[in-house]
Amino acid sequence: MDMNAYLSMFIDESNDHLQALNENLLKLEGSPSDLDIVQVIFRSAHTLKGMSASMGFEDLASLTHEMENVLDLVRNGKLAMDSFIFDTLFKGLDALETMVQDVTAGGSGQADVSAIVAALKSIVAGEYITEAPAAGASQQQAEGEAGLKLDEFQTSVLKQSISSGHHVFHIQVTLREDCVLKAARAYMVFDILERNGEVVKSDPSVQDLEQAEFDQKFTVFYISQLEAETLKTHIEEVSEIEGAQVTLLDEESLAMLSRPTTVEAASEPKAAQAQQAAAVEAPERPSAPVTAGGAAGNVTRTIRVDIERLDMLMNLFSEMLIDRVRLEQLASEIKRNDLTETVEHMARVSADLQSIVLKLRMVPVESVFNRFPRMVRDVAKSLNKKIDLIISGADTELDRTVIDEIGDPLVHLLRNSVDHGIESLEGRAEAGKPETGTVRLQAFHSGNHVFIEIEDDGRGIDRDKVLGIAIRNGVVEQSKAQTLSDEEVYMLLFEPGFSTADKISDISGRGVGLDVVRSKIMSLGGHVSVTSELGRGTKFSIQLPLTLSIIWAMLIKLGSEKYAIPLTSIVETAIVKREQVRHIHGNRMIEFRNAIIPILSLSRILESPDFDEEKEDETEIVVIRKGDKWAAIMVDEFIGQSEIVLKPLGDYLSGTPAISGATILGDGQVALIIDPNALIK
Repeated sequence: MDMNAYLSMFIDESNDHLQALNENLLKLEGSPSDLDIVQVIFRSAHTLKGMSASMGFEDLASLTHEMENVLDLVRNGKLAMDSFIFDTLFKGLDALETMVQDVTAGGSGQADVSAIVAALKSIVAGEYITEAPAAGASQQQAEGEAGLKLDEFQTSVLKQSISSGHHVFHIQVTLREDCVLKAARAYMVFDILERNGEVVKSDPSVQDLEQAEFDQKFTVFYISQLEAETLKTHIEEVSEIEGAQVTLLDEESLAMLSRPTTVEAASEPKAAQAQQAAAVEAPERPSAPVTAGGAAGNVTRTIRVDIERLDMLMNLFSEMLIDRVRLEQLASEIKRNDLTETVEHMARVSADLQSIVLKLRMVPVESVFNRFPRMVRDVAKSLNKKIDLIISGADTELDRTVIDEIGDPLVHLLRNSVDHGIESLEGRAEAGKPETGTVRLQAFHSGNHVFIEIEDDGRGIDRDKVLGIAIRNGVVEQSKAQTLSDEEVYMLLFEPGFSTADKISDISGRGVGLDVVRSKIMSLGGHVSVTSELGRGTKFSIQLPLTLSIIWAMLIKLGSEKYAIPLTSIVETAIVKREQVRHIHGNRMIEFRNAIIPILSLSRILESPDFDEEKEDETEIVVIRKGDKWAAIMVDEFIGQSEIVLKPLGDYLSGTPAISGATILGDGQVALIIDPNALIK
């Protein structure tokens, strides 16, 4: 049988099972005695093993089998979960994900996972305390190989740098055998590198290099504008340097280096030995029954569709909608009953079709958010912090094209909150805060945009410190520094190379994270902002547009030109007379619902050539709202409500913030779509 025909299905289902395993293992870590969760995890692992074996991926099947053996002991009450078992199972999941990624890239799905298999077998045998040192040599070898690998965060930074035209290097520095001050020489090399670019990862870590805990070699992944030969010359000018091997990386070679082939096994703390022995000797208990609401209970009948086909379907439907509006206009002019009835029936059918097409394009952000609990858990553990990640609004839907792009920016911001935002255990105790920090990740719709917010209850942003670093680095002039608002100061964090970290680590401190976030969000037509309170926490807010959507809008006229205002932002319409307009501190205001709100001249903002409301004794207004802020805009004439296709303008009218897109009306004219949020801001 030709198994290649089932390869795509295997990859998709494997990724689904791996995601479920990660989520449920995190739940189990919070409730280690919940056997219902263990049952769900065991079933996912068992299914993944069977699929892998059927497809001929033996390494995948064998590793999953060993994990299944551990889970079987747990679900039968013969083994109690502890930190070592959790860490080993998570490492096993990482290895499985790596092998599935290799299969996706056309590889064989093979990897050297002997260290993890040995750890899993020792857990099953109840001897992993005593057997761990025996496997020390193989573990050190695996750790040595894995130390050079890049994680998702570092890989995305380097890829962004390559695409931006920077040089990305892999540098191996060798010290002379008789070198006495290894840490000092390493510091001198890093000083040269820091002055000419950005170090993204080092092996050994920066801390080990500072303490001279390495042999005669160390390696770094590095971003710079220098040429390889120039860089090599600068490094070899340092005393007691034997040589430097500088390799220029492209995306293909970077991908090879960032895909690990080995995963190290963790070592078990001695304090858990008694607990392990007691768990193995515990009497066998019957396994918990499988509940009807378990993961295997409900089976959804679905098919997977190429995203390009959905794009084509959406474009065709958009054209049909334009023709439908045109037909409705013609039917109202001809006034034939049979034509009117046919058009009305077509409108009802197309409305149902529209709902289905839009739902096909929209994907819950849950598909992105699901990967973050595991990431936050791992980063917090490496920093010796306790962090509770609270996710809300995961069912908020966003266009698939945007969903595919927001993963990396959110990774950067979450890691930034965990590392820079949340204090250490000692710092939180001194500040009188709970030991466990909180990071909130939420998504919600507002008008024609989706907002994603990341908020922490950490130390907040020190405004004076940020300004001081910005002035010292020449990012802002001393004369302008004191005139900046708090928000403008916080936005300095997004400047390239800007970092407030007191100590550089492999997680952050190189200043190559937040500028990547802003570049990616801006490329999606979005916006990112920061609010913070010193000692209380920081909130990053990302505003993303719905890049392609069908919305209801109010059509208006300004002279001979037509515009559309989304109905979701309109409070009401009214007519005001010239004497009702007040002038307060140079701004025009009107009284509305017992409040004074600003009134804006849309013809001036858009430079309308043939309409000026100043010549009118009275004018029609549209009251719009953004959050708790209201404003009124003056218009020439109302055309009426209509369903329109929102299409982005790309680079057209990029200098006009009040315009968010365009649409084609039933009579063939193009109408620009007003962005009320930009008007109020």
